[in-house]
Amino acid sequence: MLCAVGDLIEDVVVQLHDGIRRDSDTPATIVRRRGGSAANVAYFAAKLSGRARFIGCVGVDPLGDSLIAQLEQHHVEVRGERRGRTGSIVVVATSDGERTMLTDRGDATELSTHDNEWLADVTTLHVPMYSFSHEPISTATRNLVLAARQRNIRVSVDASSVTVIEQLSASHVRHLLSSLQPDVLFCTHSEAAAIGVTQHEHFGAATVVVKDGPRPVQVFGNDGTTSEFNVAAVDTVVDGTGAGDAFAAGYLLALARQATLGECVAQAQAIAARVVGRAGATLEDE
Repeated sequence: MLCAVGDLIEDVVVQLHDGIRRDSDTPATIVRRRGGSAANVAYFAAKLSGRARFIGCVGVDPLGDSLIAQLEQHHVEVRGERRGRTGSIVVVATSDGERTMLTDRGDATELSTHDNEWLADVTTLHVPMYSFSHEPISTATRNLVLAARQRNIRVSVDASSVTVIEQLSASHVRHLLSSLQPDVLFCTHSEAAAIGVTQHEHFGAATVVVKDGPRPVQVFGNDGTTSEFNVAAVDTVVDGTGAGDAFAAGYLLALARQATLGECVAQAQAIAARVVGRAGATLEDE
């Protein structure tokens, strides 16, 4: 079973019909979705495999209750803590699928403890870099990674965003990766450049998967090799929110069943392509 540790928050997705008109009305379609990178990965993993787990701190409020219920409806087990308030992200999506995110994580960063039982039956622990951006969640996440290592659980890390890398500093991220020694590091081309990841320098990661929009996916192996996989064109791009999370879930589940590298990337690309045709990080049409 795949388990992800991090945020469960609300995404308010604003799809602009045209450019923003200052000091006036701007036509848009607005939808509310369950969000948070870690929660998204757990959701997509459950949709593909029938079961997944999420670990995090969720606010003690009706919004938190609703988001937990939504995850559980899709067979995601929720573990962690409840305190404070639940955060929200406003995702402004333009007609070409580009996104700007206005982020309020609420108390999602307040995860302060870990329980080794949260890792029962887990085969892969997935951690977005967001989970290392603040304390106390950073320490709690590190402890979960250490516990996972002791149980021979595969560990994956997602670089999350250039902004997070800059906030933490590239040198800190490199040191963090070297200490975690993840089995898989997911990043975009821009994130890889921000960290300094190359074909021959992984900073402790065994395998690095680099996404670059419509350009080929590159996979840097631990033997210094690079494999490239073309990306099929997508007819309609509505919103890119959650596509990277879907990619990670698809790749990791294929890897867990010992699929070939090509099969891992193919499954990752297939589910990501389904996600970008919808508003928000979902496979549901409503």
